[in-house]
Amino acid sequence: MVNRMLQKRELLALDGQAPQAEIIQNIADALRQRGWLLATAESCTGGLIAAACTDLAGSSDWFERGFVTYSNAAKTELLGVPPALIDQHGAVSEPVARAMAEGAVEHAHAQVAVAVTGVAGPTGGSADKPVGMVWFGWCVAGQTHSQVQHFAGDRAAVRAATVRHALARLQALLA
Repeated sequence: MVNRMLQKRELLALDGQAPQAEIIQNIADALRQRGWLLATAESCTGGLIAAACTDLAGSSDWFERGFVTYSNAAKTELLGVPPALIDQHGAVSEPVARAMAEGAVEHAHAQVAVAVTGVAGPTGGSADKPVGMVWFGWCVAGQTHSQVQHFAGDRAAVRAATVRHALARLQALLA
């Protein structure tokens, strides 16, 4: 019940962003135009990106599937992220975000993927990987892009900002 309430709060935070719906519509239009499918690979957002995408009616035309890979084992089992990569760099890292995006494309048979792995808080941060640090990976037609962002606020704010950034950058990559 608490998790459901938290997710509802995060989705409501996204609803307050009028451009969010426009961004998702633009992504949908770009994917439909190319006949491409999108997959998501999410750790710290726990499926919120997939939920935002599938909130749009008709998303089954362009949204293939979402992987919620919160644990390291899930990243390995579902996306093919090598355990040695996680051991060497940590789950919250550029190499892992890139591998997640590439694994989502491969395992979903999609042409496009967005992946996120980060520290949403309020615990779990360190000096090297503070709360609010999120690594992003985008794989678009065989090209992988990555970026790190640091978001302020509580867990819900970090997760909502992560969803917004992931989708806004995906829109730009598809433009």
